[in-house]
Amino acid sequence: MPERVDDIGEFGLIRRISTLLDQEGIRSERVAVGIGDDTASFLPRSGYELLITCDCMVEGRHYLPGKIRPYDLGRRAMTLNISDIGAMGGRPLYALVSLGLKPDILVRDVEEMYRGFLVELNPLGASIIGGNLTTSGNGMFIDITLVGEVEQGRAVRRSRARPGDIILVTGYPGQAAAGLQLLLKTPDDSKILEHPLVKIYNSPSHRAPLGEAIAKAGCATAMIDTSDGFLGDLGHICEESKVGAELFKEKLPVSEALREAALRLERDPFDFFLGDSDDYELVITCRPQDMAKLRSVASRCCAVPLTEVGRIVDRPLEITLLFPGGERRPVKISGWDHFRLSKNSGSGV
Repeated sequence: MPERVDDIGEFGLIRRISTLLDQEGIRSERVAVGIGDDTASFLPRSGYELLITCDCMVEGRHYLPGKIRPYDLGRRAMTLNISDIGAMGGRPLYALVSLGLKPDILVRDVEEMYRGFLVELNPLGASIIGGNLTTSGNGMFIDITLVGEVEQGRAVRRSRARPGDIILVTGYPGQAAAGLQLLLKTPDDSKILEHPLVKIYNSPSHRAPLGEAIAKAGCATAMIDTSDGFLGDLGHICEESKVGAELFKEKLPVSEALREAALRLERDPFDFFLGDSDDYELVITCRPQDMAKLRSVASRCCAVPLTEVGRIVDRPLEITLLFPGGERRPVKISGWDHFRLSKNSGSGV
């Protein structure tokens, strides 16, 4: 019979996790103390700023239990933290992982979650250096704190977009939201888990290497990831930079997979692009003369397109959608909010 967490207890599980990390993870020379003491410690690098982020995934709120493999759940939880570091132009270094577990969860499922964490961290040279375990009677949660670094003065913030800047976006925002809706619409279809957009929702990709390369290039004025949806996160840039934006509808990148899913769901594909969706793409602003340089940077380290979709304007907090025929339509700045209900969310369920 497969082992459950309550068969081996907290400290038995810690030993299993520690062994797995020793065998399959990466140990940085800058880590002075890792797992096994009251705290972890590491040596910061001279000339670099530390970046620290944390994010939590709660069963039934941020993922659908039974509709995602433990391995993919681990990947997804780590990806959204890595994405935050990348959106500042940084490189992830060290993760602290806290888990709230039901006592009857299988030990192998916990180990698979950790393998999911590592498959995202290892290529970046990052490692898990600590965390915490507790019981959770009302559903599982994963809480990750991730430490990164960026060269001093190179961090790209939300607050420096200026009128006249162009707006760029990586990839195809909205795909994860459509994947979630496919899951919700066909909960009894076992084959739906293999749909490409459902896979994007369950195990999204981050753009951290591109974010780091953009920071080093020094030509982005603002940057953010689309964890709250394209429009919501562009709204964060507008709010922090005290500017507005104009978007060109004909330039918004919509993938063929999203068009097909929207047809199946009887929805407009642009609703998915503009609505709540945790795709972890990057929204970037820059001066028009720097766009070619950014595209060159992107082509060297990212397989997805970098699309010009609009421009920053001097009308604070106003976002306008421009149609090919000349129509101008104001759009409401919105994004995922944990404390409100959302009909079309890709960030929660």
